[in-house]
Amino acid sequence: MTTPPVQKPKARKKKIKRTVPKARVCITAGENNTMVTITDLEGNVLGWASSGSAGFEGTRKSTPYAAKVAAETAAEKVRSYGIESVNIEVKGLGPGREQAIRGLQSAGYDLDQIIDRTPVPHGGCRPPRRRRV
Repeated sequence: MTTPPVQKPKARKKKIKRTVPKARVCITAGENNTMVTITDLEGNVLGWASSGSAGFEGTRKSTPYAAKVAAETAAEKVRSYGIESVNIEVKGLGPGREQAIRGLQSAGYDLDQIIDRTPVPHGGCRPPRRRRV
């Protein structure tokens, strides 16, 4: 009976963290949650956080304070990339819009521009008929 040959463990390459001086922050402010995603200018995600992932549950997720904490958490996750200034894109009409921006300011980022990308219907589908009770 022969024993199988012992395999050497593969040497892992050390992942090099790149520096990103300028980034884009996408804030999606929904009715029940606020999501903050930080990407480079090409759109590759560097880090993200949401009110739910920041530890809030239920109706507390939809508060402005939860959005501020989520923005600070996302900023802390990408601290190692060396981001200095950010472009902010806000989408949605939720309660955490302005507070998420304030959370990024308190994290120490320079805000270059704030763009509102909230989808607004023009025309669109016919609304449902009025309820008769």
